[in-house]
Amino acid sequence: MTEVTDLASGKGHTDENFPVASFLLRPEHRAPVMAYYRFARAADDISDNAQASPETKLELLAQMRAGLDGKGAPEAMALAAVMAARRIDPVHAHDLLDAFVRDVTVTRYRDWKELIGYCRLSAMPVGRYVLDVHGESRETWPANDALCAALQIINHLQDCAEDYRELDRVYIPLDTGLRVEDLGGERSTPALRAILTDLVGRTRQLLDSSAGFAEQIRDRRLAAEVAAIHRLALSLCDRLETRDPLSERVHHGRIEAGWLALGAALPILFRRAA
Repeated sequence: MTEVTDLASGKGHTDENFPVASFLLRPEHRAPVMAYYRFARAADDISDNAQASPETKLELLAQMRAGLDGKGAPEAMALAAVMAARRIDPVHAHDLLDAFVRDVTVTRYRDWKELIGYCRLSAMPVGRYVLDVHGESRETWPANDALCAALQIINHLQDCAEDYRELDRVYIPLDTGLRVEDLGGERSTPALRAILTDLVGRTRQLLDSSAGFAEQIRDRRLAAEVAAIHRLALSLCDRLETRDPLSERVHHGRIEAGWLALGAALPILFRRAA
């Protein structure tokens, strides 16, 4: 029988496009955030595995859910213990699992509204969990939700060709006029470039809605990390408007990402300290 660990990709938190439990966070908050990340990474590896059958994936995701409820996958049981100890609502973990189930069962999205509905499960709970770990007000959730949705869509746009070729998964809404087979080309057609540019514009609107997010957060170190993430997202939008994700690299290099992140985080840290 296939186990959750059999589908592990080997990716870690330093391989992600945006900071995860970076040194900016207080040590006492980093461990519970990492517990959530390990849970998410295990579930993501299941849903994204190109060799496993849909039935196997759903069976393993059910093991993850069982771990949240008592006995199942170790990553889920570890997160359940953290959430219980900190009295964090387990809905953040269950919603995320719902998103991974959707990844297995849904491969196309009709319009922007459906895509945001997916982000409601796949991205927004991540930020909400981190906010709850830090004891932040739920009044921050609207800004969090906008930022997290933007990050998710940026990832989709960067990886649109890979998702289609390897998983037959398309997150670009079909009502944009997308010819799905264009995602399999060596480079974007003019029509696909226009669609991607329009989606980047919509993503910028989400980033505009979350522009004041860092200032709403009481914990200055978390605020600094949020400011860094927001800055990286804006930079990736700039790249997606000038680079073709089918034929050019969009992702930041580590050194470049580090400089961008520090440039956004340090002013928050110094201003709050003063």
